[in-house]
Amino acid sequence: MEYVLTATKNEAKAGSYYDKIARLYDLTFKLNGYGRSLDQYLALNPLSLSRGSRILDAGCGTGLLSLALLRAIRFPVNITALDLSATSIVEAKKAVSQSAGRPQDMSFAQGNVLSLPFPDNAFDLVITSGALEYVPLKDGLDELARVIAPEGHLLHLPCRPTPASALLEILFRFKSHSPRAVLQNTERHFRVVHHYRFRPLEIIGWSKSAILAQKT
Repeated sequence: MEYVLTATKNEAKAGSYYDKIARLYDLTFKLNGYGRSLDQYLALNPLSLSRGSRILDAGCGTGLLSLALLRAIRFPVNITALDLSATSIVEAKKAVSQSAGRPQDMSFAQGNVLSLPFPDNAFDLVITSGALEYVPLKDGLDELARVIAPEGHLLHLPCRPTPASALLEILFRFKSHSPRAVLQNTERHFRVVHHYRFRPLEIIGWSKSAILAQKT
C-alpha cells in the first residue's frame, strides 16, 4: 500500500485552520478541565496495556490525550502522536517536553488519518479524539482498524450532538456524527467493551463520551 500525506478537502481545511489556532485550541481545552477529566477516566478505566505497548494517538492535536496517557501509565510504552497540522505537532512536542511524564516514550509524525503511514497491525492501542469528525466516519474507522493488531483496542472520544458540540462545530469547523452511526461503524471491526458517559458537571461531558472497543 502507498502511504500519502495528502488530505481530503475537509481535512486539508482542518489542517490549515488548526495551524492558525493551535494555541487557542490548547488553551480552551486546558481551561475547561479536559485533562483532569481524562485523568479521572483513565484512573477508573485502566487500559489493557503492558510494558512496551505500541500506541497511536491519531489526530493528536496539541497532545492533551497523549499527555493524559503518560500520566496514567506507570511503565514504558511507545506512543506515536500523529496530526495533519504541523503547528499542532510543534505545540504537542513542547507540552510533552515540559511535562513530568516520560518524553522518551513519545514520537511524532505528520500524517493523514485516512492514509496512515504505518503497516497493518502496527499498534496495540489507537486513541483518537476530535479527528474522525473531519472525515467520512466509515473510512476513518476502517483505516484505524487496519493499523490495530488483532485483539488490540480503540479508545475513541466522539463528539455527540448537543448544544455544546453545536457551538464547538462552529468554532472548530467540524461536524459530529450521530451516536447510531458511530456505534454501527465501530461494530464493523470491533467489539464494544464499554461506552462511558462523563459526569454532567464535567465540561467534557457536555459534548463527548468515550468508547473503548476491541478489534475482533
